[in-house]
Amino acid sequence: YCKLHPFTLGGESRNYLSGSGLQVLTCNEFTVAPFICYDLRFPEIFRAAVRRGANLFTVIANWPTPRSDHWITLLKARAIENQAYVVGVNRSGRDPQLSYSGQSMIFDPHGRVIAEADAEEGTISANLDLQALVSYRQELPFLKDMHADYAEIL
Repeated sequence: YCKLHPFTLGGESRNYLSGSGLQVLTCNEFTVAPFICYDLRFPEIFRAAVRRGANLFTVIANWPTPRSDHWITLLKARAIENQAYVVGVNRSGRDPQLSYSGQSMIFDPHGRVIAEADAEEGTISANLDLQALVSYRQELPFLKDMHADYAEIL
């Protein structure tokens, strides 16, 4: 998988090209869309993944402590707006310039935290219930109200 959005502020765009395509894969019964760090700030790619059947997002990141509120808020938003599970895996510790808060988290489709790590290295896990997700999407079918192509109406 390739990161779709190099982080210009951090100098990534000087050294890396953006990824060329959205990946969606099957893992057990889930349809998973993996994302990397800064991709989290671009909700339209998550929505594109949902259109391809994604019901679980993974986001690996080096999200720094000064923006840890953004990390949590954006993970939660991606879960709620896409009615999907979101697994956020974040770096902990320090480098010469920044500290990293850890805070790896798993959100359910309602935006509730179902597993959370602290600032230290560690492992978290949670049981993800595909049938509950399917039932939730049927009970509140928000995703069916999406326009097919927003480019046509904007």
